[in-house]
Amino acid sequence: MNLYDITVMDMKQNPVPLSDYKGKVLLIVNTATGCGFTPQYEGLEALYGKYKDQGFEILDFPCNQFGHQAPGSEEEIHEFCQLTYKVSFPQFAKIEVNGANESPLYTHLKARQSGVLGSGIKWNFTKFLVDRNGNVLKRYAPTDKPEKLEKDITALL
Repeated sequence: MNLYDITVMDMKQNPVPLSDYKGKVLLIVNTATGCGFTPQYEGLEALYGKYKDQGFEILDFPCNQFGHQAPGSEEEIHEFCQLTYKVSFPQFAKIEVNGANESPLYTHLKARQSGVLGSGIKWNFTKFLVDRNGNVLKRYAPTDKPEKLEKDITALL
């Protein structure tokens, strides 16, 4: 199985095959609206605005597994992100990133890039960088601000 064999759900529960993103550089992030890292949405949107026309996409997956910091519905989360941070990148349905009900996407990401952070996702705003061929190249900790990722992103564009 590769990344493009996986299908996820958009925020309206419609299936979205990740093959729709073939040829794009992806930053995949598990997010939460009530987290200390939530202000990273601002930096993520800045990166997206700067590089989306060059084939860069951010895929936002709200996750309520860490301190119940994404308690709202997908629509409420989307409204909050648009009103507060002017988010324009794709936002998807809530998922689980660890455990028995974890998304196949996160099973795939963690298997390809466990690195020094260990295999489990530790908190919201863990980020995975994927190249245009669907290879998971790098994993970033929640504390890694979006601005820190810019050099790695531009190298792939």
